[in-house]
Amino acid sequence: MKLMIASDIHGSAYYCRKMLEAYKREDADRLLLLGDILYHGPRNDLPKDYNPKEVIAMLNPMKQELLCVRGNCDTEVDQMVLEFPILADYCFLEIDGRTIFASHGHHHNPKNPPMLKEGDILLNGHTHIPANEDMGDFIYMNPGSVSIPKEGSAHGYMICEGGEFTWKDLEGNIVGI
Repeated sequence: MKLMIASDIHGSAYYCRKMLEAYKREDADRLLLLGDILYHGPRNDLPKDYNPKEVIAMLNPMKQELLCVRGNCDTEVDQMVLEFPILADYCFLEIDGRTIFASHGHHHNPKNPPMLKEGDILLNGHTHIPANEDMGDFIYMNPGSVSIPKEGSAHGYMICEGGEFTWKDLEGNIVGI
């Protein structure tokens, strides 16, 4: 299975479109969204082409291909217009014998991890900064942000295929983290 992982669209129709172009180009089986889909949040500037209604129109037709966890900017009102579940605080994935705990990162994060076994993966968005860090007891990974990357990182996503993780920018170029 090939999984594309992205986070923090924040209502940007421009970057949502670029993300979906990358998803098609990658020919992934599923797209895991780590929250903050429609709203930009009070701490962020408006992202390019901020248009939550257009983001809704792009994502709803793909509802059968999407997995999603709730971000700190996602609300019950957002769930009323999105046709796929977005309000789960976390999900567990079992990929190639490894357990992945996927959440947005505002509750469970490297400073407040859930119960994980050695070698398990904590997968977060929220910080807008890509990460791949061995924390000793677990591995912390973050795809960064689709629309509002921070600390000079690229607008990007991750691919998980065959138990290997790769970070890419929205043009499909591999980026080092």
